[in-house]
Amino acid sequence: MLGGRTSEQWIAQYSISHQHRVNRACHTLGIPLILVSVAVAIAGFFYHRLWFYALGLFVIGWIFQFIGHAFEGKPPEFFHDWRFLFVGVRWWWAKINGKA
Repeated sequence: MLGGRTSEQWIAQYSISHQHRVNRACHTLGIPLILVSVAVAIAGFFYHRLWFYALGLFVIGWIFQFIGHAFEGKPPEFFHDWRFLFVGVRWWWAKINGKA
């Protein structure tokens, strides 16, 4: 699945297309919103009203992503390679820990 690249190489390539400060800020907010939406959606199996909140968080998270890319002037990396959908979380974690 990693295509012969290390996790650090994936994160480095992701970082290259996320240089604009507004894009980085939007991703810093949007990625956790998307992650939380998945957790809320899972909880929605037990509490059905949570589906509405999960959907809202998911949509808002993606809106942040696309706003950021509008400032960056580049399309999201996953338009070129679907595996970048999973790199964003690793990039976010590296950024929070001061490594991206």
